[in-house]
Amino acid sequence: MGKTKYIGSMGELSRKDNSICFRKNGKNVYIPVENTSEIFCLNEVSLNSKLLDFLSRANIVVHFFNYYGGYSGTFYPKEFLISGKVTVAQVKTFENRREEIAKSIVNGIRINTINTLSHYYKHGNSEIQPLLSHLKKDSLNKLEKSNNIKEILSVEGDIWQIFYSSFKYILREEFIFNKRVKRPPDNPLNAMISFGSSILYAKTVTAIYNTHLNQSVSFLHEPSESRFSLSLDLSENFKHAVTFKTIFDLVNNRKINVEKHFDKKLNYCILNDEGKQLFINSLEERLESVKEHPKLKRKVSLKTCIKLDAYKILKCIMEQKEFIPYNLKYSL
Repeated sequence: MGKTKYIGSMGELSRKDNSICFRKNGKNVYIPVENTSEIFCLNEVSLNSKLLDFLSRANIVVHFFNYYGGYSGTFYPKEFLISGKVTVAQVKTFENRREEIAKSIVNGIRINTINTLSHYYKHGNSEIQPLLSHLKKDSLNKLEKSNNIKEILSVEGDIWQIFYSSFKYILREEFIFNKRVKRPPDNPLNAMISFGSSILYAKTVTAIYNTHLNQSVSFLHEPSESRFSLSLDLSENFKHAVTFKTIFDLVNNRKINVEKHFDKKLNYCILNDEGKQLFINSLEERLESVKEHPKLKRKVSLKTCIKLDAYKILKCIMEQKEFIPYNLKYSL
C-alpha cells in the first residue's frame, strides 16, 4: 500500500501537470502521485472535477473530515478490482454465515480487550482483575449463547463499556471521562477517541478499496446505503492497537496536554491543529511499525495487517475458511 498524505490547512487542491498541488497562503506544495494511496483533508479544502478525474485514474482515495475531527465522507474512485463473482459470494456468505462471522469479530474485540487490560493488570493495576474475569467468563458465555445479530451486538456493547470503565485505572486523572460521547465529543478523551477511530475507519476503507470485496456487504454491522459498513466490521479489531495504544502513549507519557492541544467550548471539545498533528504523527508511527508475522514469517507493518484481515474475509467468502480477526497479542 502507498503512503498517506494529510492536509491540515485550508487551501486549494488541484492538478498541476502530473502532480497534485496544494496551494495555501499563495504557496504551492506538491504531492507526488506515485506511492500515494490516500489523502486526508482535515480542514476546508476546495477542489475541482479535473483533479477528481486525475485522482480516479491514479486510484487515490480522498477522505474528508469535519470541524470536530469526525469522518465526513470519501471520494471513492471507480473500483478497479470490482468482481461480480466475489460480490455474489459475499452476499451468499452474509445470508448463510452472518452470525458465525459476526461472533468471530466480537470475540476478537473481546480477546484484544483482554490483551490490553492484561498489560496494565501485570503492571500493578489490581482493580482491573474483576473486569478481566468478566471478559474471560461472562462475556464469552453470553457470546456463545447469542442466537442473532441483536444479541451479538449487545455483547459487543458490553465489552466496550467494560473497557471504558477501566480508564479510571489506566489514564491520568485529567483525561478520565464519565461516558463515551461521539457527536460532538465533549472532552479531550472523547475527542481523541473520535478522531483516532475516524482515521482508522478511513484507513480501512482504503485497504478494502484495494481488494475485490464489496464495501456495502458487512456481517456485524447492518449493511447500509450511507456508509462503508464492511470497514466498520474490520476496523473494530484494530482499535486497541491503533487508536487506544496511541491515546494511552500520548496521555500516560505526558506527550499531550489538555490546555495546550485542545480547543474547548461550551458543549464540545476538539483537538486543535497542533494536537491533531501530534496525534497523527504518533498514530502513523504505530501503523508503520513492523514486526515478524507469525504465519507469513516475514516482517509486516500494522497498516498491512488491516489489508491482511480484508484478505482473510475474502478467503472466508471464496474458500469457506474460518475468519479469525487480528489478534493484538500474536500479531503486532
